[in-house]
Amino acid sequence: MLYENKLKNIRIEANDLQIGTGVSFGENIQIKARGKFYLGDYSHLGNHVNIKGENICIGKHFYYSPLNNLGINIGGGGADSPNANLTVGNRCVFHNSLINICEPVTIGDDVGLSNHVDIITHGFWYSALEGYPLQFKGVNIGDNVIVGWKSVIMSGVDIANNTVIGSCSNVVKSLATERAVYGGNPAKLIKKLKMPNISDQTQILDNILYDFDNLLNYYNIEKPIIDIKFPYVIINNFKINVKSFEYEGEEDKLTDAFRDFLRKRGIRIYTNRGFSFKLERK
Repeated sequence: MLYENKLKNIRIEANDLQIGTGVSFGENIQIKARGKFYLGDYSHLGNHVNIKGENICIGKHFYYSPLNNLGINIGGGGADSPNANLTVGNRCVFHNSLINICEPVTIGDDVGLSNHVDIITHGFWYSALEGYPLQFKGVNIGDNVIVGWKSVIMSGVDIANNTVIGSCSNVVKSLATERAVYGGNPAKLIKKLKMPNISDQTQILDNILYDFDNLLNYYNIEKPIIDIKFPYVIINNFKINVKSFEYEGEEDKLTDAFRDFLRKRGIRIYTNRGFSFKLERK
């Protein structure tokens, strides 16, 4: 099966090809999967994509956008392996990265890969017959993980849910503690994260809304009607649950800007409109 757009230099080839509703593409995209290639609803693949492997399955609301022409490279030297499988959950964000899939790589929901993050699934150089290390193992990344700029995740690593990995970290062993911050070379536990109580969460939300109010002042935007009944925020006729990320009501440029504002504070409310900030200063 083939999807092709010669004007934008896009070629996606797979034995089983499924591209979801509302998907958008940049330019210079070359993808070849010997088995499956799935891309979930309302996903975006930006410019400069090179993917090769056995099975590539990417969930809904995936977002990839490069900051330069390096793009994203998935496959690497192990792309011809029968185990060259990549599974990515829903609502993930990737930037310029190298993901080697000589062995399977599984990435959960709500995972962010910062710029220049590398994931490696094999290690070798000199002859194994002379005692040099040899390893071919996959990588598993849990849900709600952020991997910092220029970090490397090595073969055989499992990363727990709700993990923060600092920039320039070298992850050579599994990170088993959930709700924790890791960093360094090699990456080590820096601290465990405590869940704020309801009172503290309400105060944090109040602070966020105060900052959003100041932003509207800067843009000379007429103040909307905002009502807070934690965990709900109602802005005009749009209602958001900031804990479950559910929503209902009417969307417009203002609610788009509000969701984008929340997104930059780790509160990601996904709708079919994506994320955008299109307010103009009056």
